[in-house]
Amino acid sequence: MEITNFWVYFAARPLFWIVITLMAFLLAMALNRKVGGSALLHPVLVAMVLIIVLLQLSGTDYDTYFEGAQFIHFLLGPATVALAVPLFDHRERIRRLLVPLSVACISGSLTAVVSTLLIGQLLGASDALLLSLAPKSVTSPIAIGIADQIGGYPSLAAGLALMTGVIGCLLAPLVFKMLKTRSETAIGFSLGLSAHGFGTAYAMQRSTLTGAFAGLAMGLTGVLSSLLIPLVVRLMGLS
Repeated sequence: MEITNFWVYFAARPLFWIVITLMAFLLAMALNRKVGGSALLHPVLVAMVLIIVLLQLSGTDYDTYFEGAQFIHFLLGPATVALAVPLFDHRERIRRLLVPLSVACISGSLTAVVSTLLIGQLLGASDALLLSLAPKSVTSPIAIGIADQIGGYPSLAAGLALMTGVIGCLLAPLVFKMLKTRSETAIGFSLGLSAHGFGTAYAMQRSTLTGAFAGLAMGLTGVLSSLLIPLVVRLMGLS
């Protein structure tokens, strides 16, 4: 009875869900290290599953959870801005590569959305599903906004973006090996462009240079996709 009373009291405190979120992430990181850093068990993905299971078992709704853990959500903004630090450190290299990086970003963003929509249409996907799939290669917060703007399902778009990040990190080593890619700038930029936040975190593990170009690609792709995706969707008659 005392344990039950303690649970009811502590679960109602905002601090509880912050602690649970941090513990889930630390546990997920430990598990990821145990399996050699596999993207299939990415700490973000594992922590998310653990928290979902706990919410289901405890009968806690998302609003209650978010009210307690929203401070971590607030830190997402500063963490994203902090990616500018390695960008500043490598600003001269970025300036020299501005033209090829711009071409890669535009072509990569267009390829991601057009190929997704065409394959989805060939497989008979509904318009709502296609509109949710369109921003899959953009970091989740931006993907949610784009999906809402073009008429897709924001929650589905967020989930698809996470899946894209995981798959991108899993396939990246094989693709780099097949293409014999050793350039840290090319590896970083391609990871940020195709696997957004997951790819950027993976790139940061390699080096600050790789992480800097991954962060640059993630930011540029997010901005560019928010402009290109609504246009491509209209041209394909989906909205």
